[in-house]
Amino acid sequence: MYSLAVSETIDQDERERLILEHLPQVRLIARRIHERLPENISLDDLVSTGVVGLISAIDKFDPTQNVKLRTYAEYKIRGAILDSLRGLDWAPRQKRHRSKQIEKAISAAEQRLKRAPAEDEVAAQLEIPLEEYHEWLVEIRGLNIASLECAGGEQGQDLLNYIPDTTDNLPSTLLERSELERLLAESIDEIPEMERTVLSLYYKEELTLREIAQVVHLHESRISQLKSQAILRLRGKLAVQWPTQHGLVTA
Repeated sequence: MYSLAVSETIDQDERERLILEHLPQVRLIARRIHERLPENISLDDLVSTGVVGLISAIDKFDPTQNVKLRTYAEYKIRGAILDSLRGLDWAPRQKRHRSKQIEKAISAAEQRLKRAPAEDEVAAQLEIPLEEYHEWLVEIRGLNIASLECAGGEQGQDLLNYIPDTTDNLPSTLLERSELERLLAESIDEIPEMERTVLSLYYKEELTLREIAQVVHLHESRISQLKSQAILRLRGKLAVQWPTQHGLVTA
């Protein structure tokens, strides 16, 4: 699918054509978010909300900003869906507490062992059986939406706000962007190989959990566990190496 530079004024036919052209993008983003949510959340509702975000992107798109419509639309679609989810009480306090417990346990075990801890070592740090730890990872999967962007603090702050867009070429912001990318790359290199594979297939190749399970010949629930664990590892590392009080210029 290609993206067009939309002119400042487009007629109704062109607007409708662009909406139809980018609908598969809405469905893909909605489906990937939906698979991490409880079953009571409707996929159709997410798609409908995503379409609203797409329309907003098309109406507000400014080609002079040197950003592709597809890129801007993805931001607006994802943002619209996440905003709608924030208004729902779909993440019980207990699950958020468990997520923080796991994140702290991974960090504590890593500091003690001087390496990335294995799953049984994380479970031991939590003082729970490995099977129960696996259940925790499945339970909290819905909390990991956008969690790579958020680290530090109870509510978290959006790390992507610290990366300047392509129109901002200040040396300080370019340096900060390069440093954040370096830290993230180093952190990914330090996690177990299977977790790296899952993250790569999910975020880079844009496969669903079910598709990843077929590729690596593991059960879908196991892929969900590995993905949740990998994200919590990275969150813990970034929270230490890139604190939110870092003096950065936002985009």
